[in-house]
Amino acid sequence: MWDYNKKVMEYFLHPKNAGEVENPDGIGEEGSLACGDMLKLTFKLDKNGKIADVKFKTFGCASAIASASIMTEMVKGLTIEEAEKITNKDIVDKLGGLPEQKMHCSVMGMEALQAAIANYRTGKGKPAKKAEGKIVCTCFGVTDKEIEKVIIENDIETVEQVTNYCKAGGGCGSCRGEIQQIIDKIRGKKGKGTEVHTHPKKLTNLQKIQLIQRTISEQVRPLLKAHGGDIDLIDVEGSKVIVAFRGMCSQCPTAEFTMKDVVEGRLKEFVSKDIVVEEQSE
Repeated sequence: MWDYNKKVMEYFLHPKNAGEVENPDGIGEEGSLACGDMLKLTFKLDKNGKIADVKFKTFGCASAIASASIMTEMVKGLTIEEAEKITNKDIVDKLGGLPEQKMHCSVMGMEALQAAIANYRTGKGKPAKKAEGKIVCTCFGVTDKEIEKVIIENDIETVEQVTNYCKAGGGCGSCRGEIQQIIDKIRGKKGKGTEVHTHPKKLTNLQKIQLIQRTISEQVRPLLKAHGGDIDLIDVEGSKVIVAFRGMCSQCPTAEFTMKDVVEGRLKEFVSKDIVVEEQSE
């Protein structure tokens, strides 16, 4: 279980301003059910142009609920110009901190607020579209512009941190090299390139099993634990790897995607391209 402080637990167990504002002036949506987190924010202004009412609906974890809840309290009574200056770091500071792997929840709250403000300014009455940019992480639909933003605003140095803040790179992992290039460009690094992983030419059965175990432990398990899940290696039969999902992953409707795109994808990358992953039968 995540080590949440008392304030986070208070806003999770007793959220403020949950729901949806009637006839809102601004509507903002971020995330998606496919990604595991989604937030909808609505607000209404008073005659003086200040946020008089603001509510949220979210499908997400304790961090997502707490971040959205405290953010709604932070923006009440502010003008649009004041509200749009709120950053995810402000939200985290107000909560007294979040686990590193849950920072993306504060970013989602900030982006939902910014989307609602953009929606108010366009006056379209529908959720504003995401910022322009090239999709880098196809698993979670994260653009290069969004990645650049979290890197700059949170002084990020590693791909793992990018994943913690916006989920990019947390799926199949194929975009991790491009994320590293974005980090290097922003931080002014030159000539270092990205890390290249090569497979040993030949592995004994014991070496193969050990490499599979290490890859699951270092490359797969941290991603699953970030969402309350886990994984166990059950058996290895030639190129077939049999696993069992634990925790939230055992009940997740996207478990098939996780098994093929995350687990199998990482094992193909770090162990052998002919690996096939199967879930333990009941």
